[in-house]
Amino acid sequence: MVGIFSLVTGWPGPSGFGSSSTAEQVTQGIDGTNLTAIITGGASGIGLETSRVLALRGVHVIIGVRNVKAANEAKKTILTEIETARVDVLELDLCSIRSIRAFADNFIALNLHLNILINNAGIMFCPFQLSQDGIEVQFATNHIGHFLLTELLLDKMKNTVKTTGIQGRIVNLSSIAHTHCYKNGIRFDHINAKDGYNDKRAYGQSKLANILHANELSRRLQEEGVNVTVNSVHPGLIMTPLFRHSAVLMNFLKFFSFFLWKNVPQGAATTCYVALHPRLKGVTAKYFVDCNEMTPSSYARDEALARKLWDFSHKLINSVSKP
Repeated sequence: MVGIFSLVTGWPGPSGFGSSSTAEQVTQGIDGTNLTAIITGGASGIGLETSRVLALRGVHVIIGVRNVKAANEAKKTILTEIETARVDVLELDLCSIRSIRAFADNFIALNLHLNILINNAGIMFCPFQLSQDGIEVQFATNHIGHFLLTELLLDKMKNTVKTTGIQGRIVNLSSIAHTHCYKNGIRFDHINAKDGYNDKRAYGQSKLANILHANELSRRLQEEGVNVTVNSVHPGLIMTPLFRHSAVLMNFLKFFSFFLWKNVPQGAATTCYVALHPRLKGVTAKYFVDCNEMTPSSYARDEALARKLWDFSHKLINSVSKP
């Protein structure tokens, strides 16, 4: 297990990497020129660093993002550093089922392979509000949006595996915050209720859902015999735009826990490791911290809860989808 000593010192775990490893270091020497990856929220924070490093390794990167203008600026920044980079931008609002469906259609129309899907985008500690589809916004953006996006793109990834023989990889960005959720894990009967809403627990609930989604999807793919892995990661504590709703609190905490925080290149390392490293071939339904496998909470390992969330997510999407 990756302990507090390893976190503070950066001492490497069994993988040879640790909390101080950067995304470039964990992907050194890996050739991704035959790969195409979609990265949600790939225009800022650790998403941008993930996009940059994958592009550096030759991967064709598709950035799915709500702010297309900002994403195009990020693309220019990457191309300035890496002239041979292949980066494209497609609009994607994970808070909108209509936008998610349009993104999937637009990507499929490009007739590209899909080897890697990184469900990176997210929001954090938001005051209570509902998405345009009427779903609590953190659950909508962090879980439901990625759940639907993954489902819409899964056939494309399966076909890519059949055509290329290259294993597909799906990476869900979760968080250690999945341990701080509501009683019983998910508020299935009150998912969109303002009563009892807590911004921190709602975030933890959505991050728990990311792990449960990865585990249940992995189980289903294994039953089908599909060569696609699904894992979840905790990137670490990084001061990024995610903290815009609680910047004062986070700066206060950072002052007293500076030794636990990572910079952005370190924060993107675990995502890039799980998405690209050959050592992870065939490894699925695992949770990674600092590029090493770690045991998540008991709720996150609850197979019955994962199945219940899977069915609940489908029903929720169907209930709010409009023709």
